[in-house]
Parts: sequence; structure tokens; C-alpha cells
Amino acid sequence: MRCPYCGFMESKVIDSRSTEEGSVIRRRRECLKCQRRFTTYEKLETISLAVIKKDSSRQQYDRNKVLGGIIRACEKRPVSLSQMERIVDDIEAELYQSMIKEVASSDIGERVMQHLKKLDEVAYVRFASVYKRFNDINTFMEELNELIKDK
Repeated sequence: MRCPYCGFMESKVIDSRSTEEGSVIRRRRECLKCQRRFTTYEKLETISLAVIKKDSSRQQYDRNKVLGGIIRACEKRPVSLSQMERIVDDIEAELYQSMIKEVASSDIGERVMQHLKKLDEVAYVRFASVYKRFNDINTFMEELNELIKDK
């Protein structure tokens, strides 16, 4: 592992711990040249997943795009980054367990909305307003009324 400080290629592992669900191993390392410490994460490589966009084009699944949308929806809300990452972890687990190799972007969006609806209603409405492309206040109010009715 290359040291992020001096670029030296050799380091030693000081400590290893698995994360909450055991899907990632966190390693503390020390550079053998500059003796500075840094953290690395080791994650199981998963099967590739293609996302079918609305225009029928295909893209490689990108976890960061999903997480980015959730982060924007949860901005200034009492939702921790670990909660947001757990949503993405859960969605990925659902997709990989289904053994499909291609998934519609709309399916991912619906799954995100389901998780956000349970976690934070404001974040849900923010995500839904972009995802469903609310064109006017009436469409927005219809979604809010549905949310109130579901409570």
C-alpha cells in the first residue's frame, strides 16, 4: 500500500478491525519510511452491475452517485453519514441478492425513496422532488398529501 504522505510503497499493519456488518476490514498502517500512520479499507469485490438509464443507455453502477443523491437530500437534516451509507449498503445487498446483472435507474430511485421515507420525511420529499421531477406546486402538494395520508 502506497503511503499517502511520502509515496513509499511499503507499510506495516498495526491494527485490523471489521466494520459493523463485517463486509469491510479497516486497517491502520504505518509507513516504513516516514513512520506516519494512515487508514485503509478492504472490501470484497462484488459482481459488476449495469444501470439502465431512462434513455435506455447503460452505465456501470456507481455507489458514489447513489450516496451523493442521498447526501444532497439529507443536507442540514439530522441524518448521519453512517445512516446514509447504510441505506446504500442495504440497497446494494438487495440488488446483489436478487442476482440480477442489470437494474433500471428508476428501481434504484424507488428503493432510495423507500429507505428515506422511513428515515427522514424531509429528506424523502427533497429526493422525491428531484427524482419525480415535480413540475409545479400541485404535484409537490400531491406527494405531501400522500405522505400525510400514509402516517
